[in-house]
Amino acid sequence: MASPTARTLQGADERVLAGDIRALRRLRGLTLAEIALKLGRSVGWVSQVERGLSTPSLSDLRAFAELFGVPISLFFSHDVPVESERGVVVRAGKRRTLGTSESGLVEELLSPDLGGSFEMVRSVFAPGAELKSEARRPTEEAGYIASGQFDIEIAGVWHRLGEGDSFRFEGKPYRWRNPGSEPAVVIWVVSPPVY
Repeated sequence: MASPTARTLQGADERVLAGDIRALRRLRGLTLAEIALKLGRSVGWVSQVERGLSTPSLSDLRAFAELFGVPISLFFSHDVPVESERGVVVRAGKRRTLGTSESGLVEELLSPDLGGSFEMVRSVFAPGAELKSEARRPTEEAGYIASGQFDIEIAGVWHRLGEGDSFRFEGKPYRWRNPGSEPAVVIWVVSPPVY
């Protein structure tokens, strides 16, 4: 039998997972019925997952990740040893990683979860990495260059930014690249959350 502490921590992890799945569904404007249909599951099961009453299997998490267009790593909470910090504090060594070094971009979720009105991400762009095709999201975004050089094209205009510079845009097409020989670290804020 699991100890009360183990059950509490497991329950807290399940609540974070449930909240993230619910937030992603809402952010994408999907209903429980639409999610259930796409996953081949019942509406009741999806509802139970979103309320933390059912725990999805690894294959279910893969299906959720594919459906929402997010990396599966987003669904794996990192241990929060102090319960009073859960949902409030993210320690440097306990961030959820999004992406891989093969893509030239590794992101870490700085926000404790996806339940708020914005998300904060630490993005590390490898030297020479670039987003070749324009992206456009229905979001307001801002960034602060913590280190390195970073180029961002917003609505067709390129801007070269360096350490200490920042930017903001809303709903405009954008591309980015790291023109430097060192990684560029950007603290990126997105509202509403997209991961």
